[in-house]
Amino acid sequence: MRALRNRDFRRLWISGGISGLGSWLLVVAIPFYVFDLTGSPVATGLALALEALPALLVGPWAGVLLDRWNLTRALWIAELVSAAAVALILFAEPDRIWPIYVAILAESTASTVFRPAARALLPSVVGTGNELAGANALNAFTGSTIRLAVPPLGALLLAGPGIEFVLAVDILSYLLSAAIIRTVRTQRHPTTEQVDNPLAGFQHVVRHRVLRGILLGQTIFLTANAGLTALLVPFTVERLHAPGYVLGYLISGLGAGYLIGAALSTKALTWLGIRDLIAVTQLAAAAAFFALFNAPNITTAIAAAALIGIPGSILLITAETAIQRTAPTNMLGRIGALFFAADSLALLVGALVAPAMTVLLDLPLTLNLLAAFAVLAAPLTLAAVPRHPAHFTRTRSRT
Repeated sequence: MRALRNRDFRRLWISGGISGLGSWLLVVAIPFYVFDLTGSPVATGLALALEALPALLVGPWAGVLLDRWNLTRALWIAELVSAAAVALILFAEPDRIWPIYVAILAESTASTVFRPAARALLPSVVGTGNELAGANALNAFTGSTIRLAVPPLGALLLAGPGIEFVLAVDILSYLLSAAIIRTVRTQRHPTTEQVDNPLAGFQHVVRHRVLRGILLGQTIFLTANAGLTALLVPFTVERLHAPGYVLGYLISGLGAGYLIGAALSTKALTWLGIRDLIAVTQLAAAAAFFALFNAPNITTAIAAAALIGIPGSILLITAETAIQRTAPTNMLGRIGALFFAADSLALLVGALVAPAMTVLLDLPLTLNLLAAFAVLAAPLTLAAVPRHPAHFTRTRSRT
C-alpha cells in the first residue's frame, strides 16, 4: 500500500487504529455499565441517544472552528478531551449516573471535532490522487477489522477484569493516539479568510452539484440503514426465531463483508466513475437488505449480512473520497461537519421512525418498506450527481 510509505499518514493510521480500539470498547461498555447500574432500558436508551446530539447541535460550529484551526492540533486536543471524558465515567454510581451522560456528551463532542478534522487533513497528507482513495480504503479496512474483533473482546474483558479495566484501556488508547498525532509534521494551516458563518458549508453544498447529490443520496440510504439496524434484534428473535446473541453473528458477517469491500474499493474506482459506483453500491446494498430480512434461516441471514457489507464499504469509501476531492480546501472542516451531522440526523430519524412503523404495520412489511426506501437512493444519485469527471475536482469557494 503506497500510502503507508508516507510517514505522516502512517502515524495517523496507527493513531486511528489505537483510538478506534478504545472507542469500540466504549461502545460495548457504556450500554452494559448503564444497565448494570440502573437496570433501566430507558436510561440505557438515553445514553445511546445522547451520542447523536453533538454532531447535530455542535457540528456546524465545529466545522467553522476547524477551518480556522491547525487541524493536527485539533486532532490531538480532541483525543485528550475524549480521555478526560472517559475518566469521568469512573465517578458514576447507581444513584448518580449523571457523570456517564456528561462523559458521553463530551466524548461525542470531541468526536464531532475529530472526524471532520481527520477527513480535512488527509488530502494535505497524501494528496488528492490515487493515494487518497488508497488511504481511505486502508482506514476503512482497519476500522472494519476493529469493528469485527473488538466487540467480542470487550465482552470478555467486561466478564473478566471488569468495567474499570475496560475504561482504563480506553483512556490509555486516547492518550497514546494524542501522543502519536503530536509527531505528525504535515499541517493544514487555517484559512486567512473570514469563516464566521456556520451555514457557509451548507450553502456551498447546496450550490455544488456533486456534493449536493451525494448528500441527498447518502441521507436517504443511511436513514433506511439506521431504521433497519434498529430492527435487527426484533428481526433476529421474531423472524429467525433465534436467541438475541445471534445478532453478534450477523454483525460479524457484516464486518467480514466490510473487510472484503475495503480491499476491493480502490480497484472498484477504476471500474466505474464515482457517480455510477455510488449508485451501483447503493442499489446492491439495498438488494442485500431484501435478502437479509427475507432470509429463511440464520445461515442465509449471515451470508446476506456479508453481502451488505461488501457494497456498503465501497459506498462509504467512494463517497468519502469524492467529498475530499471536491470540497474546497478552505471549507473541508465545515463541509465534513455537515456530512457527519446529516449522518447523525439519518441515524436519529431512522432509529425513531422504524420502531414506530412496526406499531402500525407488521415487522416483515416494515423491514421490506425500509429496504425499498434504500433503493430510492440509487436513482436519486444518478439524477442529482453529474457524471463528468471535471465535476469531481476541487474548486475555490467564497465563504
